[in-house]
Amino acid sequence: MNMLKNIAFIILFGLHLSAYAEIYKYVDENGRVTYSNIAKKGAKKLDLEPISTISGTKPKNASSPTPSSFPKVDGETQKKRDDVRRQLLEEELANEQKRLVAAQQALKEGEGVRLGNEKNYQKYLDRVQGLKDEVTAHEKNLEALQKELAGTR
Repeated sequence: MNMLKNIAFIILFGLHLSAYAEIYKYVDENGRVTYSNIAKKGAKKLDLEPISTISGTKPKNASSPTPSSFPKVDGETQKKRDDVRRQLLEEELANEQKRLVAAQQALKEGEGVRLGNEKNYQKYLDRVQGLKDEVTAHEKNLEALQKELAGTR
């Protein structure tokens, strides 16, 4: 147990020392610059400022008021825009539902048939996985559209 503590101390002490490594800049005869923590003949030691670890401050009020110069839209215009947006989302939702049904049907049919070029079973599995991925993508699209619709007024 004591030996384990000593090993942990040595590791932590070594990590602590590496955080304060000295940095050297070396320029070779071709003008190439190399930075290293290992001193080399002709290298100059750099005196760098310590890295700041102060975290940024958070704003006191995240919801700041709208600037007076910000363009404003009257309520009726905004309501019309919201209605158009909702209608577009509902149309897209209906189209995505149709695509999902078609993808599910293609998967159902594809799982039951092994094509002539699929003598290798892995080719069959890859094709079916592609069909499953397509179904999953349509399901995720539906979820996103439903979530978007739930957030509309």
